[in-house]
Amino acid sequence: MNTSARITAVLGPTNTGKTHYAIERMLAYRTGIIGLPLRLLAREVYDRIVALRGPSVVALVTGEERIVPDRVQYWVCTVEAMPPGMGCDFLAIDEIQLCADPERGHVFTDRLLNARGTKETVFLGSETMRPAIAAMVPKAQFMKKERFSTLTYSGSKKISRMRPRSAIVSFSVENVYAIAELLRRTKGGAAVVMGALSPRTRNAQVEMYQNGDVDYLVATDAIGMGLNLDIDHVSFSALTKFDGQRVRYLEPDELAQIAGRAGRHMTHGTFGVTGEAHELDEDVVEAIENHTFRPVKKLQWRNSRLQFGSIERLLQTLQERTDDPWLTRVRESDDLAALRNLSQDAEVVARASDGKSVQLLWDVCRIPDFRGISRNEHANLLRDMYNFLHQHGHVPEDWFARQVKRIDRTDGNIDTLSRRLAFVRTWTYVAQRRGWLKDETHWREATRAVEDRLSDALHDALTQRFVDRRTSVLLRRLKQKEGLVAEVNEQGEVTVGGEFVGKLEGFRFRMDKTASADEAKTLRQASVQALAPQFHLRADRFYNAPDTEIDFTDQGGLMWGEHAVGKLVASQDALKPEVVAFVDDEAGEDVAQKVQRRLQHFIDRKIAALFEPLLAMSRDEAMAGLARGFAFRLLENFGIIPRGEVADEVKQLDQDSRGALRKHGVRFGQFTIFMPLLLKPAPTRLRLVLWSLHKNLDDFPDAPPPGLVTIPAARGVPQGFYAMAGYRAAGERAIRIDMLERLADMLRDKDSRNGFEANADMLSITGMTLEQFADLMQGLGYKADKGERAKVKAAAPEVQPAETPTEEPVEQPSEQPAPEGPNETPAETPAEQPAPESPEEMETFFTFTWGGRAQRAAGGNRPQQGQRRGGGDREGGKGGEQRGKGRGPKGKGGKGPRQDKGAKTFEAKPKKEKQIDPDNPFAAALAGFKAK
Repeated sequence: MNTSARITAVLGPTNTGKTHYAIERMLAYRTGIIGLPLRLLAREVYDRIVALRGPSVVALVTGEERIVPDRVQYWVCTVEAMPPGMGCDFLAIDEIQLCADPERGHVFTDRLLNARGTKETVFLGSETMRPAIAAMVPKAQFMKKERFSTLTYSGSKKISRMRPRSAIVSFSVENVYAIAELLRRTKGGAAVVMGALSPRTRNAQVEMYQNGDVDYLVATDAIGMGLNLDIDHVSFSALTKFDGQRVRYLEPDELAQIAGRAGRHMTHGTFGVTGEAHELDEDVVEAIENHTFRPVKKLQWRNSRLQFGSIERLLQTLQERTDDPWLTRVRESDDLAALRNLSQDAEVVARASDGKSVQLLWDVCRIPDFRGISRNEHANLLRDMYNFLHQHGHVPEDWFARQVKRIDRTDGNIDTLSRRLAFVRTWTYVAQRRGWLKDETHWREATRAVEDRLSDALHDALTQRFVDRRTSVLLRRLKQKEGLVAEVNEQGEVTVGGEFVGKLEGFRFRMDKTASADEAKTLRQASVQALAPQFHLRADRFYNAPDTEIDFTDQGGLMWGEHAVGKLVASQDALKPEVVAFVDDEAGEDVAQKVQRRLQHFIDRKIAALFEPLLAMSRDEAMAGLARGFAFRLLENFGIIPRGEVADEVKQLDQDSRGALRKHGVRFGQFTIFMPLLLKPAPTRLRLVLWSLHKNLDDFPDAPPPGLVTIPAARGVPQGFYAMAGYRAAGERAIRIDMLERLADMLRDKDSRNGFEANADMLSITGMTLEQFADLMQGLGYKADKGERAKVKAAAPEVQPAETPTEEPVEQPSEQPAPEGPNETPAETPAEQPAPESPEEMETFFTFTWGGRAQRAAGGNRPQQGQRRGGGDREGGKGGEQRGKGRGPKGKGGKGPRQDKGAKTFEAKPKKEKQIDPDNPFAAALAGFKAK
């Protein structure tokens, strides 16, 4: 050791430029080494020196990282990783007051006593170390550094009222997370800095704070060691911490070390308390503000002159005591505890039989317990490592690869990722040891890559949980009074400053539902301010949009595409509803009026188009008298009136009045007076909406699906619904009124006194089964008598050989004709028919008679055979108003039976049947069919 080398102790509070001074002094020499308390701080200093001198001459050595170029001149290390005997011109130790730390103090004390530069040595730290350094290093010169800015106590303040650029300090992970969550809800989020985080994660979190993504930092006492941050205020949420042995109050100098992070360079800083932390005592405040603390009285020490003759001898040297009054033996450290544990293992003891083996054992025991597991479990890992190294000279790569692969996963929550990071630090440390792995370079890069992936994943998880970038960005821009511009994409998603804030649904802004109640006010304030131009642009586009882009719903809503933009409300005129537009108040009155006008134009045109026949009839000035009055009744009832409701008025109409109404498409049906054109799906849907508005219904009934002849007759529907829907309820189903009138035409000529059976045309027009048709007929006032009879099948014709074909083929009826009434007697009784070869099959039939024969049903007049029933008009053809347009067997325009084109069925005279060959084997059966 060069006794003439200069030794300087640069002491003072935080923010005095001590580290900057040491870097300048080191770069003034050809070679130098600086020891720093944290891996994170070491990386920061390394980056600064690389920026000045380039990467080819700067080395970085920590427990988990080693960058050593070939022409290294300057070494940046953690204090524990400083290589011994470097012989550099310059040497510096930062935060030298850690000599008093119960866990790491003995390492700093050893550097204070034994580490020297050949030309200059500098110790950096607190003024509390002056007496100890003066006593232990008599040749040391002292340099006092004054703080660049003042530090002032500001008392207690709630977290919700914490000003921006503040750091809140806690001493447990649970409290750190709780505070960060509160800041996310109220302030947009916070960065998190803890000692357990990897340097990469901490750097990412610090960068997020430094660049202004968040204005708050939540940290443990890890920020007290050299992290240079732009903090204006430090607030303590707790004043006690668990030091590994007990929960104790922090000393004033420890509080000052942390509080001193407030105020960088010439910017003044403040400190205070928050949460459950009580106000600081006046003497503590005075000590922190004036940087006057009790000096360090004892330095932690452990013998560094170790002997490796045996495990017992190594333990003895590690536990040696000192008589120096300034030194106190460190409490049992993790490495010593591991050595004690392994000294009880027979295999380890057998292997550690010489000095080299014992030294290897000690190197293994110094692997830090990054995982924080039990001492026994940690000792088991160390035993495996030692046995591998002693037996093979290296750790097996397949075993090492399995350990690394188990934790190379980026899924999981914050705690899971933190635990994996702690585990990978162990393998990173092992990979950095020279000679412990065959391919050191590969595994150093591999473990570093895993740590980087886990660090990035942890940073993302912390950010996702504790930072709401959207609220943070909006708050910052509002605070800076920047012009906020909203952007709306085709899906209506609104972004402000690149952050998603909600959706624009029509002319109403819907904030993102993930926003908390605390965020909602800020989000709306920023978003609506930025959306003002968008509302006007959208209103102009809507006003010029074609009617095809707008529609109404079955509940009276008005839609523009998929967004609700208004609703219909009733007025005095049922065919002239009014419109209420859905527009946010912030959009302005001009936008609201423009939207309302466009919607009113739409619904007025829609009613004019779909109800054009009805409106044209109401405007016909040539119509007068009873016809005009009846036209008004139709207008009030949207073009459909059940005949029973206006029976007297219909009787009063003369033929001229009826003709005038028919000219406008009015059909006088047996059951309903209606306009067939208004039964189409579009007018029906609108009619139900307008009728529901007019009736002030709370829940509008839906229109029936288009194209159905009958629908189930539901109970509990509003009175008059089926008529407005274009149906008439009869039994369990409701039948469309135009099809009902066609059915009525078919029934006119049936003998309703003596009874008749349904034919295939009746079932076809209604689309019903026989049982459903019977229920329908009963609903219309008929009585249905159910019966059964044997079902007779025609025998299969005999197949003739191909060489002797039958000269005259015989026509066979395809189906047994049903009797026309219950009083008609078949030509042959079933006993006279050929006996079937299989068990007799039965068929069901119904005989219908007018309800008056048993009990007269309400809602219809008694039909007379060959006469009109209920006063209805005989109207044939497609909505026809005249007779004679059907087509009978005599050809076009003939006077044969009437054909109903809509039902595509007609009643024709029976064809003249061909004579049946009496020699045919089926003559008897055919004769029976003929008789029936």
